[in-house]
Amino acid sequence: MKPLLAVDGDSLAHRAYHALPKSIRRAEGRPAGALVGFANMLVRLWQSEEPRAIFVGWDTLTTPTYRHEAFSNYQAGREFDDDLLEQLELMPQLVEAFGFAFAKEPGYEADDFMAAAVAHEEARGSRTLVATSDRDAFQLVSDRTSILQPVRGVSELARIGPAEVRERYSVEPHQVPDFIALRGDPSDRLPGAAGIGPKKAAEILRQYGSVEEALAAGRFGGEAEAIRLYLHIARLDASAPLPPLEDQSPDWNKTASFVSEWGLGQLAGRLEALAPSTS
Repeated sequence: MKPLLAVDGDSLAHRAYHALPKSIRRAEGRPAGALVGFANMLVRLWQSEEPRAIFVGWDTLTTPTYRHEAFSNYQAGREFDDDLLEQLELMPQLVEAFGFAFAKEPGYEADDFMAAAVAHEEARGSRTLVATSDRDAFQLVSDRTSILQPVRGVSELARIGPAEVRERYSVEPHQVPDFIALRGDPSDRLPGAAGIGPKKAAEILRQYGSVEEALAAGRFGGEAEAIRLYLHIARLDASAPLPPLEDQSPDWNKTASFVSEWGLGQLAGRLEALAPSTS
């Protein structure tokens, strides 16, 4: 059975934006590098992984999530170029033009949709490939779910399974949120437990199995509630709402026509070349 390919849209759109020249423009001179890079990435993933469908999850940057409300410093200080924000607003339309599924809802982050998609596929006994550069997603890894992690722009991917999670963090995939809660996560501004680095965090989880068991044993007494909060923030929300995840077959000509209207002629030509010949 072919896998579902679940794509963290914001994560890979950011990589596309920084990987391609800012001189790439669409109609009326508007920025287009991230759109072109992201479209090329979707095509490469469809061709190389041969999934049954592609599903893309998006952040809603204008609405705080429960994580922001619970911890005011969560992701504090993040700033995005106006050109990138403009293109992010258009990305769901691009995904829809491909015939792929997407989700973007206030209160949820892209990786929550990844968690929901993985839970959906595992419940039906299916496999999932999760394309993201966010290591929080390592908690989703299992015998049926692997991470495709970009390591060079958006063209080279590392495959992360249970063995790779253990090799990198010295914990099991399901312990990754506990690991983050103890070690902290600078990218999300989570401080973690005082004086606890990655080696010590892994050692504590090997000893106790989980943050809750460590706290029950009397560890981190004065920090217990803060660490529970970090754990709550680090866990992905698999209850995020999903669209139907049915099998797909892209209409390359339709997608080419759509991007052509944006003035992206070269991208349109590449997409047209993928359409099966009618002769």
